[in-house]
Amino acid sequence: MKAHPLEISEVKVIEPQVFEDNRGFFLETFNQLKFNELIGEKITFVQDNHSQSKKGVLRGLHFQKPPFSQGKLVKVISGEIFDVAVDIRKDSSSFGNWVSEILSAKNKKQLWIPEGFAHGFLVLSEQAEVIYKTTNFYSFEHERCIAYNDPFININWPLMENYVLSKKDLNGHSINNA
Repeated sequence: MKAHPLEISEVKVIEPQVFEDNRGFFLETFNQLKFNELIGEKITFVQDNHSQSKKGVLRGLHFQKPPFSQGKLVKVISGEIFDVAVDIRKDSSSFGNWVSEILSAKNKKQLWIPEGFAHGFLVLSEQAEVIYKTTNFYSFEHERCIAYNDPFININWPLMENYVLSKKDLNGHSINNA
């Protein structure tokens, strides 16, 4: 397992060691000791989530306010997504900046998004199944949504005929009001 920081160094791409042969493949999707070593701190996950979405579905940008902030470890088990993390730490020099990575069942990459970041993704394939671990439990009262098209953030989403968004995501707030 290897980790590579993105332009915002706290967000990391995790690449597993894949053993392939004529029968298929094997990989370790998660190992607590190796993960903590790669991230450089002790991380504890408390919840796993699984979503399935069709092409063009855009989910996000979601986060939870303290004391229910969440770090997320995101993986695609079917299909392909454009995955995004936005720095929402007001005291950070990269506040409002975003990073992205293509995650797919084929490339088997995972994205570590620590607390203090909003998360969203766009499905690029005909369908995608995304699983992610979280460091805190879901809390409706602490959940917030930033508009996917907030001009301050200015995410360069891949172009599609149309994006499919939930009512919550259509009504996302600006980063400064979320």
